[in-house]
Amino acid sequence: MLLNVHSYYSLRYGTLSIEQLVAGLQARGYETAVLTDINNSTGSLAFLKACNAAGIKGLVGIEIRNEDELLYIGIAKNELGFKELNDWVTKHNKQKINYPKAAPHFQHCFVVYPFGAMSSIALKEHEYIGIRHYQLNKIKMSKTIGKYVLWQPISFISKADYTLHQQLRAIDHNLLISQLKPHQYADALESFPSKANLTKHFKDFPQIIYNTEKLLEQCNFSFDFKIQRNKKTFTGNQYDDKLLLSKYAFDGVQRRYGKADKEAKQRVLKELEIIDKLHFSSYFLITDDICKYARSRQFHYVGRGSGANSIVAYCLGITDVCPIELDLYFERFLNPKRQSPPDFDVDFSWQDRDEMYEYIFHRYQSGHTALMGAMSTFRSRSIIRELGKVYGLPKADIDRLVHEPKSILNKHEITTMILSVYNQMEDFPNQRTIHSSGVLISELPLTHYSALDYPPKGLPTVQYDMHLAEEIGFEKFDILSQRGIGHIKDCKDIVKQNKGIVIDTSLPKRFFTDPKIAAQLKSANTIGCFYIESPAMRQLLTKLRCEDYLTLVAASSIIRPGVSSSGMMKAYIERHHDPSKVVYPHPVFEQQLKETYGVMVYQEDVMKVGHHYGGLDLADADVLRRMMSGKSRSKKHLEEIQDKYFSHCEQMGYPVETSTEIWRQMESFAGYSFNKAHSASFAVESYQSLFLKTYYPMEFMVSVLNNYGGFYQRKVYVNEAKRAGATICLPCVNESQFNATIKDSDIFLGFDMLQNLEHNTAVLIPQERRQNGKFTSLENFVLRTGIGLEQTVVLIRAGALRFVEVDKKQLLWEAHIMLCGVKVEQDNNLLFQPTMTKPVLPQLENSLLEDLYDEIELFGFPISASMFDLVQSNFRGEIMADEMPRYEGKIVRMLGDFVADKTVKTKKGTLMKFGTFLDAEGVFFDTVHFPPSLKAFPLYGNGVYLILGKIVLDFGCPALEVYKCARMPLKNDPRSE
Repeated sequence: MLLNVHSYYSLRYGTLSIEQLVAGLQARGYETAVLTDINNSTGSLAFLKACNAAGIKGLVGIEIRNEDELLYIGIAKNELGFKELNDWVTKHNKQKINYPKAAPHFQHCFVVYPFGAMSSIALKEHEYIGIRHYQLNKIKMSKTIGKYVLWQPISFISKADYTLHQQLRAIDHNLLISQLKPHQYADALESFPSKANLTKHFKDFPQIIYNTEKLLEQCNFSFDFKIQRNKKTFTGNQYDDKLLLSKYAFDGVQRRYGKADKEAKQRVLKELEIIDKLHFSSYFLITDDICKYARSRQFHYVGRGSGANSIVAYCLGITDVCPIELDLYFERFLNPKRQSPPDFDVDFSWQDRDEMYEYIFHRYQSGHTALMGAMSTFRSRSIIRELGKVYGLPKADIDRLVHEPKSILNKHEITTMILSVYNQMEDFPNQRTIHSSGVLISELPLTHYSALDYPPKGLPTVQYDMHLAEEIGFEKFDILSQRGIGHIKDCKDIVKQNKGIVIDTSLPKRFFTDPKIAAQLKSANTIGCFYIESPAMRQLLTKLRCEDYLTLVAASSIIRPGVSSSGMMKAYIERHHDPSKVVYPHPVFEQQLKETYGVMVYQEDVMKVGHHYGGLDLADADVLRRMMSGKSRSKKHLEEIQDKYFSHCEQMGYPVETSTEIWRQMESFAGYSFNKAHSASFAVESYQSLFLKTYYPMEFMVSVLNNYGGFYQRKVYVNEAKRAGATICLPCVNESQFNATIKDSDIFLGFDMLQNLEHNTAVLIPQERRQNGKFTSLENFVLRTGIGLEQTVVLIRAGALRFVEVDKKQLLWEAHIMLCGVKVEQDNNLLFQPTMTKPVLPQLENSLLEDLYDEIELFGFPISASMFDLVQSNFRGEIMADEMPRYEGKIVRMLGDFVADKTVKTKKGTLMKFGTFLDAEGVFFDTVHFPPSLKAFPLYGNGVYLILGKIVLDFGCPALEVYKCARMPLKNDPRSE
């Protein structure tokens, strides 16, 4: 009976979730309804599924609008009609054009025009006119009543919903709510009447009710939510896929393990059987194809996630993690009882990912490949800011409402109203966007499942998110972008250019036994290395005295907040140093968790305990892990597995208290545990980075800079390059490129480091130099580049024209005389060297101090010297960072250049901080600021601090427990004197 229902996926218009709509239909006596969101089909399949579960006949369509103008409502008769509507919307999204006022001749859809938009005489067989109950008096004498259907749009339920609808429309139009015009929002009658009340309005027009019911009877959906929808075959048929995957896998066995390894062959055979049974051969082969293309282009990549549990993936080269070596269960990735499909995560350099997308979209059929969609929602502060704007609150009032919600100044009618709808809007859909990495490759065209959006990048994007994709049977391919991989890829290229050495970082197992890399790891000399450079991770490496792969894998997991805050991190470190402290609750723990001293560190540990202690098969053990970690909501299934667990424990004669405690530990741990295969993949990449940092530290730091760093500010990586023996050179118009470069041990910073230099200028300078040779003078530079005064001044102050061998101040005078009020056209065909009358200037004083202040302004930090050279005092601290362990328990004063801090809440709810600083020798040290000292002596960000505190050691890792600290005064800026 309801032909025009809006959910909140009619963005900034509808107010009801799919769940609220279905519950409303049930409560109001409707047997059928059509979800017709505006210009999208985001919620269509979710609506069908929810209606099926509720015993309601759910149907779908799309309401077509040009901005605020309603043109018509398309109602799909079946799945083919749904595709027709999705194709129609996709076409207009792709071409970015308005819809025509008349609908096309759909083969499998009904079209309903709003009353007054179209003459009933001109209608085709499948087209109707929708009429509202208050318009009935206008057709009492009509002879074409057979073309009218009952039209009751649904957008809200309550008066509060209607207010929210108006607020959303004001947000959508960026208007004050008082400025909204009637055609920009729905009338108050788009509410949700009961079926009885609705048909009562039409009791004098039974023909219209009959027309509506007849239309709905002709619509039927039988969407199967259980089948897989990915591309079914790679070769063209499933049997050939099976043979090809088997061939590739056993080729990989020989490459990875040699011919004689029976254990590897047996595991490959076991996995291939499961893969074939679950029809996953094509998924493996497509992922392999993507990775092969990357290797052919010499793109470095890392396969990670639960896919690393698969020996087939390892043999194909999708991952570099050996599941036999780490005792990883394939069932963690794929098993017959797994309800949701798995996916491979493959990380590429951020510079290469667009080409990988290009390959995937060209390699696989157009219309069958798209990016995964996502939904951006209204969140916390954005709700208050958006509502504040539509009610005309001044910015200061909005800021106060955000930052000081309990202020007495917030107590007035508008702010009370804003806060009253806050909970209603939280997590409310705001706009469709793109998933960070997901790609779908479908057997059928993707418009079978939704319309496609075409965001700015131009790649088609489905209108639903990963959760719905999983529910309807898609396994996405995660093509991720990561700067850490850019470090590795670029470093190899830079080493080849600077030293003529070709580096291979594949087969990373050889790095695990390298004593030099082990020493770097043990000393936590890991700045710039993926996942192991943060202060917390470097501290953990120090505490563990980590020097091997397995310990690093564990460290990558126990660093996560849940594990560390639960006390398991401390227990692990204690047992790592003194295994005699290990207490196993049962011999199974010693057999299965000996590697981690009886501590559950990984998600797989839940599976091990559930399987070996609780008697669950591995498939049930994985289901248990997923349920305990909140990834499945089947309470009944969890209860069944719990019964199996306790029944087995009883049969084995285990003490009830022990079994109950172990179940409790698994339950409390699973929610925040980390996948061991994920940790192992991270550790492999960390080793690859660490290998480059160990043997090619200067080139490695250049690659880190050129990939725009990692955890820290760029000054940290410049400092690290200096410590490695590099000479850091300011950008030079005759030497530098857009990015940093290295020649022997001289690192020339790139023009991209200059904060005030325009991108076009930074690209133009090296480009012009390559084409026409080095610049010979200021005039030559200006004429050949056409750069104006402002950009020339930036370059002079940065020392980038120092080749002229005239001091900066004189060059600035010359630039102002040459360019003040003059627009220079670029001329790179200079036949003769231009000449200019240079001003005669008195001797001008220059100082390093001026240069340092220029550098801070232009680069964000000093380069020609350190921040310590700017401090008024010559005091550099009573001890240096390297001496801290010798002063345990002593109260000392240290001087530190601020690098980073991290704020955490204590159990009492107060705030404390962990700080990271560089000493005058460029060595890191860490500080701990407990709430009392932090409140009395806060950290204010960048600067050099004098810090008084006590040296404490935690498992050999030193830190300064702060009593007092303050920023040191700097020398006056001579430029302003």
